[in-house]
Amino acid sequence: MSDDGGALTDKGRDQVRHLVERVRSRRVAAVYSSQMGRAVESAELAASELGLRALAVDGLQEFSVGDLAGVGIHDDRAQQVFGAWLHGDLAAAFPGAEDGQAVVKRFKGALEEIADRHRGETVLVFTHGGAMSLAIPRLSFNLRNDLAAQRFLPNCVPAEVEIDADGWRVVTWPGATDQLTDQGAT
Repeated sequence: MSDDGGALTDKGRDQVRHLVERVRSRRVAAVYSSQMGRAVESAELAASELGLRALAVDGLQEFSVGDLAGVGIHDDRAQQVFGAWLHGDLAAAFPGAEDGQAVVKRFKGALEEIADRHRGETVLVFTHGGAMSLAIPRLSFNLRNDLAAQRFLPNCVPAEVEIDADGWRVVTWPGATDQLTDQGAT
């Protein structure tokens, strides 16, 4: 595991191009991303394909793994923290990193700021599966908090979320049932 965000692969670029074709008819108004490497590259590619400019913003980044940087995803310590989060214990934290409550709070703030800038518009946001799977179900009035424990979001597959004065509502959640498989690191 790492806090650096990685680099986009050829498979990842193909996934982004496929995603752009899926959303092109929606008249996307803007493209945003976290400030982490793969998300920035993905957003820049998508924005270029859509004739837009990508903007990286703080708050959308993946959760930090702190002192566990460099250990594998299957490490028991990593699994314990993320598993605790998915099952409701947001006070759990990776050593030297933020707890689940902080992840949800910063993610919420970033997406609500984007939603406020683009009321009634469709925007494309490139962020990270862990942060999304933790935060979105907890912030949406129409999902159970533990949804991601059963259906984790795969790479470059959109979850459609509407955010307005009434709250957060998930329109689509196309999750995978196995969160630990290698999904082609985008």
